[in-house]
Amino acid sequence: MKSIIAAGLLLGCAHGVHAAPYLNVEANSGFLGNDYGGSVIDAHIGIEGQGWYVQAGPAILAPDGTDSEMEFSGKVGASAPLGDLDIYGELSFMTGDETSYGTKAGVKYSF
Repeated sequence: MKSIIAAGLLLGCAHGVHAAPYLNVEANSGFLGNDYGGSVIDAHIGIEGQGWYVQAGPAILAPDGTDSEMEFSGKVGASAPLGDLDIYGELSFMTGDETSYGTKAGVKYSF
């Protein structure tokens, strides 16, 4: 986890001239059919520049039918234009009994 945070900070420092701070509060809920599984609410403080961002903060895990827990989560991401395409990627993490990691990558076509 420390290496992810360090990489994010280095990424932020590399482009820090035009960086802007922000607050991002996000709720993600899960369902299996009509069965609600629970939600994770992130309250992240971040910094972003042209084509990159780094954010982290508390994450409230609220599973259906059990007590909520608080963990720590964060994301680092970047995007770059490529003609009519915008390519992007994100690396995320969340602490817990074991730290979990996630990735996201994609291509957006504008017309």
